[in-house]
Amino acid sequence: MESITVLYIILATIVALGIVVFQYLYKQKAKSKIYLLLAFLRFVGVFGLLLLLINPQFSQKSYTLEKPNLVILADNSTSIAEHGKEVKKLVSDFYTDEISERFQLAAYKFGTDLKVLDTLTFTDKNTNLHQSLTALKDIYAREQTVTVVLSDGNQTIGEDYSFFSSDQNNSVYPLVLGDTTKYKDISVGPILTNKYAFLKNKFPLETYIAYQGESTESVSVAIKMNDNVVHRESFKLDAQSNLKTIAIQVDANSVGIKNLEVAVSRLPEERNIENNSRTTSIEVIDEKTKIALISDILHPDLGALKKSIESNEQRVVSILKSNTSNSSLEEMDLFIFYQPTSRFNNAFDYAKSKNANTFIITGTQTDYRFLNNSDVGFEIENGYPEQEVFGLLNNGFTKYDISDFDLTDFPPLVSDAGPVLITSQYETLLGTQIKGLDVQQPLMAVIERNASKHALILGENLWKWRIQTYRNSSKFDNFDEYMGNLIRYLTSSKNKSRLNVDYEKVYEGSSNTVITATYFDEAFLFDLNAKVNIKVTNMESNKIQTNPMVLKNGYFEADLSNLIAGSYQFVVSVENESKKETGSFVISEFDMENQFVSSNDEKLEKLAANAGGKLFYPSQIDELLQDLKENEAYVPTEKSTENIVSLIDFRILLAIIVLAFAVEWFIRKYNGLI
Repeated sequence: MESITVLYIILATIVALGIVVFQYLYKQKAKSKIYLLLAFLRFVGVFGLLLLLINPQFSQKSYTLEKPNLVILADNSTSIAEHGKEVKKLVSDFYTDEISERFQLAAYKFGTDLKVLDTLTFTDKNTNLHQSLTALKDIYAREQTVTVVLSDGNQTIGEDYSFFSSDQNNSVYPLVLGDTTKYKDISVGPILTNKYAFLKNKFPLETYIAYQGESTESVSVAIKMNDNVVHRESFKLDAQSNLKTIAIQVDANSVGIKNLEVAVSRLPEERNIENNSRTTSIEVIDEKTKIALISDILHPDLGALKKSIESNEQRVVSILKSNTSNSSLEEMDLFIFYQPTSRFNNAFDYAKSKNANTFIITGTQTDYRFLNNSDVGFEIENGYPEQEVFGLLNNGFTKYDISDFDLTDFPPLVSDAGPVLITSQYETLLGTQIKGLDVQQPLMAVIERNASKHALILGENLWKWRIQTYRNSSKFDNFDEYMGNLIRYLTSSKNKSRLNVDYEKVYEGSSNTVITATYFDEAFLFDLNAKVNIKVTNMESNKIQTNPMVLKNGYFEADLSNLIAGSYQFVVSVENESKKETGSFVISEFDMENQFVSSNDEKLEKLAANAGGKLFYPSQIDELLQDLKENEAYVPTEKSTENIVSLIDFRILLAIIVLAFAVEWFIRKYNGLI
């Protein structure tokens, strides 16, 4: 308490005594005990009020014993399952009286995520040690913490934990589980391929074979599709050349989901053969795009367009006359009108009725008056002479990538079209150059109107461009790919369904089997109140599982990680609505945790070095416990906390003041004193 406060208290005492003496003792002839009691009560009340005005502050000190944290972090992945009893015993070894007196104990388990340790099940399909260490670092920030990691050191996802570094208050002690002996082993790496392939096309498959060992070994690899061998090769691997990349092209000869397996032969005395094979799946689909090329004239462009478009086997081009019946046009996905005239009126009307996508190519025999009256989104001035026009690539085109299209030495097209006015939203693919001058007019453009897509070329003799492509590169790829991208753009359409489902055709293992869905109301706003369900059927056992999909941030999600490997069909539906979406997927039988042969004590040792700890093995558990008990860096510390309390916070003083004045008043009234 400050000295000035003490002086104020002394002064308050004098003032309170003065008031009491003046009121009860000064010139009072009969000093009875009643007056002395009243004087005392008045003194207590006045002095208490003055104390409250002065409000002196008192300091209170409390002492606590703060123990450092000892965190047990146990691996709960399937690769530890065979050491389950050992892990549980090691965890229990830390719960002794000596350790409890020295540390504040906490236990966690980790696999894909960090969780509080209640029971160890060893069922997690992935291991992310770095994420768990980072989470514990945040939880125990600014507290002295020792983390004991019980793991085999094999991580399947996440950042490399061996580079994890802790601060000065934290240290990590890895305790290596499992067999650290380095055995001979050969394994198949991840299979890289497409999610789906088109019928009669080839699809790429790439993987690698990894070898661990010192001697030279001869191995053979077989790649099967639905149990039929599609590729086989043999090679040798040794300590220096311990990786072999395999990249092949596989024929998609039939429609359906195809199971792919890459298997490598077993080595003599090899302990782990779980990683000698790997599987995935791909869906082969027959989705041919049917295109009507409508023309009333014979022109080399027709053959060039048909050849170019059909270079992709999923596209079929039918060359038709303008008077073709509507029944022949029903199955067409795209209409190409080559140099249209008034005779095209029926075909134009049919395409409009279907709101179909179109591709219009004009030339010297085009009826521009008919086009301008057909409401196609553009108008072309006519009456211009034939002239040569060159194309200028528009590098600012945004609909898709056209940067690879090479116009080097391309001959001019012939056109008699005048300036074009496009009245709908459009982008230019090729600008127009006449006699070396850029006339700021599109030679080729794409137009979007009324939820449909259209393309326009103002010139004929495209066949010369395809021939020039061959002259430049001895193949037609440059022109064919350019036209193919345009056709792909024109034949694609936006999904306007209110219920949309997103899923993978193939899931590698069940741990990441997740299906998401979005549902919109009639105004196409996301419906938060919708109840979306998913029914999943195992195609082998016909077992059905129905679950509600959980609302996430802007979508619904179904976690199907409990499913076993196999083929499945599903139906996503909305309660009280007729909206449904169906699909199928395959879960391949794969467990990343079974791909490891031995424990990775080298990485765990590096972790210990970076995180200020030491590496131990199960046989050294007593040494670890002794180190924790005797290490002077980990001792409980006594901490004092000083709490400054104002006198006004003491409610008992307020009660004494009120009581003193109340008793004084009662005695005075009782004895008839004024």
